[in-house]
Amino acid sequence: MNVLVINAGSSSLKYQLVHVENHAVIAKGICERVGSANAFHKHGIDENEVVIDAQMADHDAAMALVLDSLINSDDAPIKSLDEIDAIGHRIVQGGKYFDKSVLIDDDVIEKIDELAELAPLHNKAALMGIRACQKHMPNIPMVAVFDTSFFQTLPPKAYMYPLPYEYYEKYAIRKYGAHGTSHRYISERAAVVLDEPLEDLKLITCHLGNGCSMSAIDHGVAVDTSMGLTPLDGLMMGTRCGAIDPAIVPFLMDHENLTTSEVNDVMNKKSGLLGISGVSNDLRSVRDASEGGNERAQLAYDMYSNSVKKYIGAYIAVMGGVDAIVLTAGVGENCEKMRRMIFAGLQPLGIILDEEKNRQRGFEREISADNSAVKIIIIPTNEEYMIALDTFRIVEESEIDRDI
Repeated sequence: MNVLVINAGSSSLKYQLVHVENHAVIAKGICERVGSANAFHKHGIDENEVVIDAQMADHDAAMALVLDSLINSDDAPIKSLDEIDAIGHRIVQGGKYFDKSVLIDDDVIEKIDELAELAPLHNKAALMGIRACQKHMPNIPMVAVFDTSFFQTLPPKAYMYPLPYEYYEKYAIRKYGAHGTSHRYISERAAVVLDEPLEDLKLITCHLGNGCSMSAIDHGVAVDTSMGLTPLDGLMMGTRCGAIDPAIVPFLMDHENLTTSEVNDVMNKKSGLLGISGVSNDLRSVRDASEGGNERAQLAYDMYSNSVKKYIGAYIAVMGGVDAIVLTAGVGENCEKMRRMIFAGLQPLGIILDEEKNRQRGFEREISADNSAVKIIIIPTNEEYMIALDTFRIVEESEIDRDI
């Protein structure tokens, strides 16, 4: 089965065409700056990638461009849209409604729209991607895969906030988490790397990039995660502040004369690595500046590592121990210095990094010392494949049910 995986952002449309049974990506690309005069389209795999300036007024136009590339480009992987068997959409916020991936129908679309308040940049964009697919491929089944569904297993003591209970009843204010598809993938792969059943393991999974989140996965079940009602909570990130004293919000609104929208913008887009360093939201640039003597950049680097370290300690306490810590995403996979800083001083907890292994680069690998009681594993995430796999399974099941 060929599954087209769509990840629509507010001004982007990222895609992969995946042959599920062969575990093969047969096409991929991204439309950037959709709706802008300087929009462009990247299409192709590795050295065959091409970048084309292209006018895309909206996601509908972007989807038309994507489909044209899939069937008419020089290295077109398919000859007809009929070769696309299903479409899987990444949806950030599924709220209380969705604890698993589902076939998309009018009711699902209505609920995704209703939940947009909790992820306004993400859910609204996803709906644009869904509607564009409906227009261009109306007869192809579509599946919604939610970032939040993996965390529907959280117990009330983890997902509730200590606010008046009526706000939970009226507005469903609770922790929903995010990056769930990534955490699910790397936890399952960690079990394979460790050659142990997932149900026998206590794992801390760390998705560390421009967006950051961590999860405690106890015997295959997510029991806590760092992101909250929205993706703003938890770890310090590229431009997001993460967890702060909530009283800072009204303080800034009063003293800086900010509206709710403006203070939200500060916390989401002007904070984190960028806000502290004044250099960049990209950890590589912050690292280079810190090594060049920039004290604010060094402070940002220190704060980022300390943020992760604190959650490791917290989740060990939550689960009563840990068998392995799994890292993924741009920082988790690629930054040996940040990994070294995160695990420095954790030896008394049985967490010992092997310096030589940490310097090596590769695919799935352990970087913990031989005498470390806790394994440290790097696993490149593959959210697109998880979305394709869910889509494959759900469409197959629906066809079986229909035949019955």
